Order: sequence, then C-alpha cells, then structure tokens
Amino acid sequence: MKKRNIFIILFVATTMLATVQTKACTNFLFTKGATKDGSTMITYAADSHTLYGELYYTRAAQYAAGTMIQVIEWDTGKPLIKIPQVAQTYTTVGNMNEWGLTIGETTYGGREECWDLGNGIDYGSLIYLTLQRAKTAREAIKTIAEFMATYGYASEGESFSIADGDEVWIMELIGKGKPVMDTIKDKKGNVKSIKANKKWTKGAVWVARRIPDGYVCGHANQARITTFPWQKKGSFVSISSKNLKEIFRPEVETVYAEDVAEFARIKGWYNGKDEDFSFSDTYAPLTFSGARGCEARVYAMFNRVNGNMKQYESYAMGKNLKNRMPLWIKPDHKISVNEAMALMRDYYQGTPMDMSKDLGAGPFKCPYRWRPMNWEVDGQKYIHERATSTQQTGFSFVAQTRSWMPAKAKGILWFGVDDTYTTVYVPMYSSINETPINFKEGNGSMTEYSPTSAFWKFNQVSNFVYTRWSDMIVDLQKVQSRLENSFVEEVNKLDARIKNMTESQMRNELTKFSLAKAEQTFNEWSNLYNYLLVKYIDGNIKKEKDGKFEETGFRKGDAVFPMQPAYPADWYRMIVKDHGDVIKDLGE
Repeated sequence: MKKRNIFIILFVATTMLATVQTKACTNFLFTKGATKDGSTMITYAADSHTLYGELYYTRAAQYAAGTMIQVIEWDTGKPLIKIPQVAQTYTTVGNMNEWGLTIGETTYGGREECWDLGNGIDYGSLIYLTLQRAKTAREAIKTIAEFMATYGYASEGESFSIADGDEVWIMELIGKGKPVMDTIKDKKGNVKSIKANKKWTKGAVWVARRIPDGYVCGHANQARITTFPWQKKGSFVSISSKNLKEIFRPEVETVYAEDVAEFARIKGWYNGKDEDFSFSDTYAPLTFSGARGCEARVYAMFNRVNGNMKQYESYAMGKNLKNRMPLWIKPDHKISVNEAMALMRDYYQGTPMDMSKDLGAGPFKCPYRWRPMNWEVDGQKYIHERATSTQQTGFSFVAQTRSWMPAKAKGILWFGVDDTYTTVYVPMYSSINETPINFKEGNGSMTEYSPTSAFWKFNQVSNFVYTRWSDMIVDLQKVQSRLENSFVEEVNKLDARIKNMTESQMRNELTKFSLAKAEQTFNEWSNLYNYLLVKYIDGNIKKEKDGKFEETGFRKGDAVFPMQPAYPADWYRMIVKDHGDVIKDLGE
C-alpha cells in the first residue's frame, strides 16, 4: 500500500469467487506456546493471476484535525467513501506494522444475499487502515468492528488472521446485504418517499476467537468458526459487540456481533438457540469445493504438525463433509520459523492428493497444474487440486512477532515473491525506514518487466524450473535453504546487537540489514538462473566436478559430453500406450 497526499491507494489483489478454480490465499496461525522460540507467527500467501508481488509500505505520519482520506477498494481500484483520518498513523511494512501487529486474510464469499459490494469499507482497506491505527490484536478487532458499524462493509465474506507478540486471533465476518427499503405512500397511494427500513442496520455480522496458547489454526477461503461460547451474566470470557469496550480484559477469548444469530433468524436461515448457532454453517455452508479446494490446505498443514489427523482426510477430499476438522489443534512438536516457511511449501505431499504423483505432473513430476482448475471429459467433471503452493502467488510471508524484543524490533516480515515453494523468505523488520528497490512498489508491474524487480527475477527462475522440476528443484533448494538458514542466524546476531541502541539507531540498523538481505537474495537468484540455464540447456544436464562444470581440457569452455537422463519408465509406458504402434522400432 502506498499513500499519496491524503489518499490511501490500495493495489489490485485477488478476485475471489465462490468456486474452486478461483479460490485464493492461505493463512496458517501459530500461537507463542506452539513455537520453538515463543514468538507468534502468521503465514499468508496472496494468490492471484493478476497480482504483482511487491512490498507495500507507508511511513508513520501526523495529520491535522479535519483531514479526510479517500478509501479505495483494494480489488477494483474503485473509490468508495471518505472517512476522517486519525492524528497519528503507524509505519506499515506489508501486512505488519511497526509494533509487530499483523493482519492476514482469506476471502470465503459466503451468502451472496449478505453482500453490499462497493458500499462502505472493503476488506483490504480494513486491513491497512487498522494496521495504521492499532498496536495490538484486541485493538485491531475493536477497530475493525467499529469501522464496519460506522461506515458499513463493502466486500464478501472474509476471514482475518490477527496477531501481536502475545496473542493470535481468527476473525470471520460477512456483511448484512443491501439496505431493506420501505416505500412510504400518502392516503391516495402516491409514493412520498423511499427509506431504509429502521430494523435494517449497516455493517456486518462477525465472530472473533482467540486461539488457545499452544495451538495452531488455519483458514483458506472457507469460513471455519462454527459454534462458540456466548456471554453469560457476570462472565467476560465471551462478550458481544454491545460490550466491545471490555475486549481488553485478558479473560476475553471470544467476541461477536450482538446480532450475529438474530440477523440469521430474521433472514430465515436459522431458528435455533444461540448456543447452537454455527457461524460457518449459517453464513458460508460447506460444499465439496469448500472442502477440497479450501479446507484441504488447512488439513495439509494440520497433518504435517500432528500425526493424528488421518481421520479428517476424507473430509479434506470432500467425501465426508459432516466430519469437520476442529478450528484449531495442538501440534505434536514446537514449530520453528523455518518450519513455518516449509509448511507454506505444500502440494499435498504424503496424501492421496499429492500433485507430483499423477499423469498431470508430467515426466519430471512438477506439482503444478495450469488453469482452469475445473474441467470435463466425456460428460464427467474433474478438478485439479488447489494446494498451498501454487504458481500464481504474487507474494507471501511468514510474519513473526517476538514479545521479548524492543518495541520497534518485535516484528519481522519474512517476505517472498512468486510461488511459495520456489521463493526465498527475506527478513524485513517492520519498522524499517524504507523498502528495498527489488521489492519496492512501482518497480515493474504485471505488464511491465523490470530487471531490478525480485518478482520478475523469481518468476524467471521458477518458470524455468517448472520445465524440469525433479532435477532443477534440487539445485534451487540448495540455494534457498542456505539463504534462509543464514538469515535466521544473522537475525539472532542482529537482535543481540541492537538491544542497547536508541530507537533511531536501531531503526537505521534494521533498515540497513533488511535492504542488504533483499539485495543479496536478488543477486543470488540472478546467479542461480544463470547456473540453471547453463546446466540444463536443451534438455541436457552438464556434468560437474568440485563445484564447476567439467571441461574436456583441450580448449577452455568445451564441456564434456552432458548427461541425457531417460524419462521415467512409467512415462515411457504411457507414451507406448498412446502412440506405440507409430513409434515402434522395427529394427534393420
């Protein structure tokens, strides 16, 4: 996000419709008790075929009383409403602010009757406006709720991941639809006026839940909050929006819109008791595509951090929708930042949905499928899997907030562009004074190549690797793991060094470090592309010795004859089955 004058400019992101082929974005949430170092973490992949990967940035600023800002819809660029600006805003780096507060999202769509698109504040603006104004997760929830109640909500159903250094929350919301209009007539039956029904209120219905410490959660374009505890007299474990000011009580673990169930009753979607009310089942009923294209991604993460998730495999595959996964689970081990990165690199390995195993992977086992995702053969409908790792990712991150660090050094946005499996997560501290040229907004676009853009450099490498995945991915991962492991070590050393610095000194040092790591990554990836091109040109594989390509020794630059690996045996069999009579070797 970038700010020009008093306008909030929000870049085009994903268009998310309620079908399996267009679902986008994946979030995993890790509480401090579930991580090795006691940090909180949120992962996020912004997946869209039209989203350019760059690092949004706004500097903290002060504004005069009466300043108004124009809200621009993130998905479309359409001007929405103008709202008052606050006196002081905070620096934001991507989806994290200088205090380490992070907000991620996935769109689930939900009931179309609840949409009032273009009227109020859209979900993208809610994220970035809130990051500019809130310091903690609870303050963020309160801010989002007040924004929607005051100005209305202009998007489809949405799930938010919200974390500070101590707590991680999941918040799910959906609008109340277009205003219900009453026609007022005089005694003669003439129309006097048309007004909004007094019983209709703008805004949204929503539920926010704190993830218990020691647990992990996830969401991927399907609403996941079902039933939840309701406020009881004298208790503040769960509160409604009527008592929103009480959200800062530490015992509060669930917050919900006062009319979240009543609105559904008015609409005829629910007629049971409050305590039996399920947000997801009411506002975003689960379907096959919701399970297979969305919940399956959450299952994949759960399955990798806890060995007892096999019982939900059929649910993830869309075969047993009644056996819903829990909202959160306790992992069987502590999660490191490296593992959080690895969890974003998933194509259903170890499950029947493994995308490297079927014919669609090609002879070199590439775990990606070109779109569309839905297709039909001889009247039967089929799908390609929608995994966490996907080729159309604009950017992704692992947001890590460390409560023990100085205020402006708590947050690190481990930021990467292009698909999660082939990216490198580069540490961007959340209070930096500027962003690296390689990640900077406006350095290239989806229709304009830039030689200094990390997005284009990573796409250059990944799109080459797709052509011979099983071989090239090994070379890529060597550089990827070396960089990320070294960054983790360097962050630990830097953290120790900055603790006694002034805030100004610290921010300068963090900026210098973040810029240097981005430049290093870009240069290493440029070298990687050159290496892969030389090694794999024309389908051959050059031989190497002692870290160099082997030469004949007779003339410099003359390579020894390259390796020409055969296709896998099962691929040869498929070729024979398809075309064997034509290509059969008949001998001399």
